[in-house]
Amino acid sequence: MQPPPFELVAPAGTPATLKAAIRAGADTVYCGLRDETNARNFPGLNFSEAELRDAVEFAHAFGARVIVAINTFAAAGHTGPWKNAVRCAREAGADAIVAADIGVLDHAAERYPDLRLHLSVQAAAGTAEAVEFYARRFGVKRVVLPRILSIPEIGDLAAEVNVEIEAFAFGGLCVMTEGRCHLSSFVTGRSPNLSGVCSPAEAVSYTRDAEYKSARLSGLTIQRENHNKPIGYPTLCKGKFSAGGQTAHLFEDPVSLNTLDVLPELADAGVTALKIEGRQRGKAYVERVTREFRNAIDRLMAGDSNRVSQAAALDHMTEGHRSTTGAYRKTWR
Repeated sequence: MQPPPFELVAPAGTPATLKAAIRAGADTVYCGLRDETNARNFPGLNFSEAELRDAVEFAHAFGARVIVAINTFAAAGHTGPWKNAVRCAREAGADAIVAADIGVLDHAAERYPDLRLHLSVQAAAGTAEAVEFYARRFGVKRVVLPRILSIPEIGDLAAEVNVEIEAFAFGGLCVMTEGRCHLSSFVTGRSPNLSGVCSPAEAVSYTRDAEYKSARLSGLTIQRENHNKPIGYPTLCKGKFSAGGQTAHLFEDPVSLNTLDVLPELADAGVTALKIEGRQRGKAYVERVTREFRNAIDRLMAGDSNRVSQAAALDHMTEGHRSTTGAYRKTWR
């Protein structure tokens, strides 16, 4: 039997979700500790040290792996939480950490040389030269690619580097250069890059009047629609704004990435791991998406060349019930 073309990497925002993802067929799960060291620092999510140890034990019993996300940027004079997160991951027996901050990577490489390091998408490494720097300097074994590269660009990069390539396969899209977004902090004072949260829930509000319903962030209207139209969670990059005489989603449409229809192309380009986005999502969401991708990967492994679109199977799980292949099939520049 041929080895599977992809490692399926699923999100786990809670211990229950981690178990559901593994039972649905995930090869690997990624999770974070309950603090600002990970980019999904929302109330009710993430793991304590004891929960992380139990999660690793559970995953290994099923032959699965655990990656700990320590993927925010450490604050000057306050690097302790990030160093502690690396220690926790190592002592829990995690299979790898995924990090972006050079200081965090350096600390992990120096203090725990046997700990496997992955380079987070937050590091925005989109060239072979950038990836090779991290591999040489810190011993990084895998890079998670920014969601701005086309499939041919991924192929060119993969041909020049000696590390594993992980690419996003499903879930939220980020139109900003990965790891450099400050839109959230501009309005709320908190950003995914520094505090681990984009558009925090305490800054979100919804209002309704006789004609419109509105979504607001820190009191600013991000989207306003008639009552018969859906309205999304108010993040600035997916907001609807009036400019130049038009009202539209100026930065990014509220749609989800879905690569079910381009899996063979991603495999041919050299992608070795597929990452499902969504540590803030519920157990049912993660279980369903993981199962669909497990089935799709298994069909690909078995040589099923059926080119009928599979993407529609997850339409009801996508934002606004719409999906895109994003930059993978790039028609813009």
